[in-house]
Amino acid sequence: MTATGQRTTVAAEKTTHGAAAAEPQGRVARRQRRNREALIHAATAVMGEKGIDAATMQEIAERADLGAGTIYNYFKSKDELAVAVLEELMVELALRIERVTFDDPAQVYAFGIHTVLATATTDGRWKQMLYRSEVIADALYRRMGPFAIRDLRNAVQAGRFFVADAELTWRLTAHAIVGAALAVTTGALPAGAREAAIAQLLCMTGIGAEAASALAALPLPPLPDMPAAAATPAHRRHARPAPTAAAQGE
Repeated sequence: MTATGQRTTVAAEKTTHGAAAAEPQGRVARRQRRNREALIHAATAVMGEKGIDAATMQEIAERADLGAGTIYNYFKSKDELAVAVLEELMVELALRIERVTFDDPAQVYAFGIHTVLATATTDGRWKQMLYRSEVIADALYRRMGPFAIRDLRNAVQAGRFFVADAELTWRLTAHAIVGAALAVTTGALPAGAREAAIAQLLCMTGIGAEAASALAALPLPPLPDMPAAAATPAHRRHARPAPTAAAQGE
């Protein structure tokens, strides 16, 4: 056999071996993803029923139909799992907010701020995690950021907001939302002051106190339910906001 023939044979063997190896690895990755999603789904249910403190890793693993030890292959602690649950809830909330339409892009953003703050101060799963404010603020920035940053940029393009850096504005706002929610849940800020807090958050868009107060006081439509198709883990995993107004015009 010539050297060229030997190289061809070796290359073919490597290709065959690589394809055979890739298939099991693909199955492993899919199984790991399914297990992780099953654990998050089970934790969402158990923590929703009993609260984060009362929920146990054993009970969550059983609800997911997985071994008790398996859960620690994916999450080091119950706190880490609770953060993963909250991140999923954030994406779900963003998709529900996405279904509400307004003519004014500034009102789109304001509705999102209203809804996130209201949820953070009323949903027990959010409230129980607020004490980890730094972690939750970072998750809020990352998971809801693509939607909020797009809305900020749309409002800037329409001449309604005046910010030079939408990403920085949302990062600061995410931390402020968590701080305000924590203040409400601990009683440091009365629940009735939520509208004033929202107006202060909207001031970060550069519109001034009077315009921010007027925007915060506008009536709110009901929050739509989550569509069945969008409720699947795969849909949430690949969820992306609709294009910006600028992108649509290109």
